[in-house]
Amino acid sequence: MAASDQDRNLPASQRKLDKARKEGQVVRSRDLGHFAAIAVGGAAVVAAAPQITHWSGKLLTNGLRFNAAAVQSPEFMTQRLADLAMQMLLIVLPLGALMMIVALAASVFAGGWVWTFKPLMPNFGKLNPITGIPRIFSKQQLIDALKASLLALILGTIGALYLRANIDTFGGALTMALPAALSHAGTAIVGGMLLLLLALALFATVDVPLQKFLHAQRLKMSHQEMKQEQKETEGNVEVKAKARARMREMANKRMLAAIPNADLVVMNPTHYAVALKYDDAKMGAPKVVAKGADLMAFKIRDTARDSQVPVLQAPVLARALYAHAEVDREIPAALFSAVAQVLAYVYQLRAAIAGRVAMPGALPELSVPPELDPHNKPGWVPDEVIE
Repeated sequence: MAASDQDRNLPASQRKLDKARKEGQVVRSRDLGHFAAIAVGGAAVVAAAPQITHWSGKLLTNGLRFNAAAVQSPEFMTQRLADLAMQMLLIVLPLGALMMIVALAASVFAGGWVWTFKPLMPNFGKLNPITGIPRIFSKQQLIDALKASLLALILGTIGALYLRANIDTFGGALTMALPAALSHAGTAIVGGMLLLLLALALFATVDVPLQKFLHAQRLKMSHQEMKQEQKETEGNVEVKAKARARMREMANKRMLAAIPNADLVVMNPTHYAVALKYDDAKMGAPKVVAKGADLMAFKIRDTARDSQVPVLQAPVLARALYAHAEVDREIPAALFSAVAQVLAYVYQLRAAIAGRVAMPGALPELSVPPELDPHNKPGWVPDEVIE
């Protein structure tokens, strides 16, 4: 089931933010775009005011000039209207293009650049009136409606008050010559535009952080969504644990199968066991064919005894081999001397059992570097215990 809005109280993850961005869901502020477009358009008009005034006067003069032939020919009047419209477009279209570019730049400034056609794709689910009603009365739509109404009210009030205060100024333009009237009216209009731009700037200043907040609220996630995303990105924890357990089981079977071919097993009484094999014709140093701790150590010991592989009690060496040697790898060079002593003892023991030499005494003290004994490192725990 989909999580309700009350359940979504966690910030959106980076994966969800990236996915929303690919779908075109980014921060957009209409008020910022309106302010930037009108400000730049107004600045362009003010900068080109002398040229626009001259051009407007000339256009108006030509438009009001008629002769008898023009009045008697409807086709001529249509052509005249088309020519005047084209001349107007030469000014309006560049100004409109400039304002559109600025509005797009302001939009990119608020939420960044996104190139996607997904918002343009048809979504027939939005045609369902039952599911559309909640969207109409959603918090986002309510805020947008209130904000637009407030902005229209403020701009209308500013415009009305400004016109009321400058009605005489606009009326006085009717008594002036055309060039002076255009300049006089333009100056009055610029004053009103500055007041409107001030109101738009205040709204844009509030709207940009508001849209960022609303965008973050829309993308919030529930605990269930967060868990589902973690499963999708990192894999199901239970499945991964079962896979690791299966891999350990297969590795343990391979190790136990290799013990009958080992030369000996080094063990401390209860915790660690390491099976070694050495073939001087094929190996440069003895190799570990199996190792384990606790229950696995007992399995190695029992398999070795069933296979008549010697099991020697050498606690320090067993711990050092378990901690620093890897299965199917040669032992560390620092343990060569101690392992050589153990192998020599095993070879003597086998020769004594065969009746070729006298039975050796107890296993001599082994030369294991103290720094290789993991019991000398506080906090060390075997891998099997950690897992």
